[in-house]
Amino acid sequence: MNIQIKSENFELDEKIKDYARERVYMLTKYLGDVSIIDAKVKLAMTTNRHQKGDIYECEMALALPGETLRVSKTTSDIFKAVDKVKDHLIRSIKKYKEKKAEV
Repeated sequence: MNIQIKSENFELDEKIKDYARERVYMLTKYLGDVSIIDAKVKLAMTTNRHQKGDIYECEMALALPGETLRVSKTTSDIFKAVDKVKDHLIRSIKKYKEKKAEV
């Protein structure tokens, strides 16, 4: 599995990279025998003009056989954004597996 992590508008340190990478690997247990071909993670600070702190966005795209699952979430904490995306991807993976089982 190839994992690409990039950031926009803020400095990406190893702690955040490792955190995002761990969350992608956590998703593999929900896939079972399906393997992730490619995973792209984009972490961004959306703008510097908010009155009450920074707003972060996390977007993950998982390339699976026959489909790409893409989720994006925004929050005031980058770690919470990564967790929200992971939780939403778990639901998307379950739907993907149900659809694949029907075929």
